[in-house]
Amino acid sequence: MPTGTPQPAFVLVRPQMGENIGAAARAMLNFGLDRMRIVDPRDGWPNQRAVAMASGAGRVLDDVVLCADTPAALEDCHFVFATTARARGLTKPVVTPERAMQMAAEKIAAGEKVAVLFGPERSGLENDDIARANAIINVPVNPDYASLNLGQCVLLTAYEWRRASADVVAERVDMAKTDWASQFDMEALTTHYEERLDEAGFFFPEAKAEGMKINLRNMWSRMPLTRADVQMLHGVLRQMVRWKERGR
Repeated sequence: MPTGTPQPAFVLVRPQMGENIGAAARAMLNFGLDRMRIVDPRDGWPNQRAVAMASGAGRVLDDVVLCADTPAALEDCHFVFATTARARGLTKPVVTPERAMQMAAEKIAAGEKVAVLFGPERSGLENDDIARANAIINVPVNPDYASLNLGQCVLLTAYEWRRASADVVAERVDMAKTDWASQFDMEALTTHYEERLDEAGFFFPEAKAEGMKINLRNMWSRMPLTRADVQMLHGVLRQMVRWKERGR
């Protein structure tokens, strides 16, 4: 059964290939969507090629709502988006997938039902379908090659839904069994290197020594080091000192 998570319905209008329906199901489930409606599929329904392509997303296909036409697929919806790559001569708001799914999230949070129309692979949605939509989703693709297949278009839209509706962290660092180095760790590392470099005569001439030490400390402070990094750098210096002493 579909999840209880509020979400838009993705409506595939007259899809031609079962494989593309299956690919769309996989793309939807990748991003937490499971409400697919299919309007008049060319090869009938159910479709074993769709099932094979869906792989682990077969449960999306198990709960497909099969519709005779576009009006039937949209009859319970308050707001409808139509995806198209071509200008259609219709006066409608045109938004990117990102903005469309932001709008969808806002409307669904307000209790409205939202649908997104995706057209058949060869020709896309017909004007009669697009005329029923409240806004158009247009992907900013290369104008010299604007063709997206059904699975790709569903994937892009589903990804933007996930970004708009979930707490997605834009950037993170996965810590591998360590923590960030503390100021205490960095101070110990700086002191260790200053002392050994001083013994090696690195800070020369004496008039520039203080500035060189400040530059070294500044370099360490710019590095986002972990405690494991600090331990390794201590070990590198200790081993170099041992190697030098063995060579005497």
